[in-house]
Amino acid sequence: MQVYTGEGKGKTTAAFGLALRAAGAGLKVFIAQFVKGAHYSELDALARFADLITIRQYGQACFIHGPPQAKDVEAAREGLLESRRALLSGEYAVVILDEANVATHFGLFSVESLLELIAARPAGVELVITGRRADPRVIERADLVTEMREVKHYYTRGVGGRKGIEK
Repeated sequence: MQVYTGEGKGKTTAAFGLALRAAGAGLKVFIAQFVKGAHYSELDALARFADLITIRQYGQACFIHGPPQAKDVEAAREGLLESRRALLSGEYAVVILDEANVATHFGLFSVESLLELIAARPAGVELVITGRRADPRVIERADLVTEMREVKHYYTRGVGGRKGIEK
């Protein structure tokens, strides 16, 4: 199991790079995006691999600057259930839970429920969990942990998200 966490940019990008590598090897991938409900350019790119990569979003509009609403919690919990089904289905070699760490941080589902999913992982299925603020118990269970650390970011100079680069 792998965890990509930290305050720096690149966690989702790293996980999606792994998804492309897996698809290139003919492996099927399931990606659950928590918190995110908006359209991103990577969704268009991954649609070209629809026979190998399944991607689902379990987020509404961004709530990061305020408390989550009941519909945010409902969407995330449904996503966790569907992710568990995908993990146990025998259909996917790679399961990516994008922003699952953020979902636990904001209480969309419990760390305990994420740990239960981790414990249920069949041998031979690669599980990848991304997002800032990974719980220490999730880190403890991982085989590989990468922490993205921001050294410098142009966002602090007022450069917004650019199509094809950040969105």
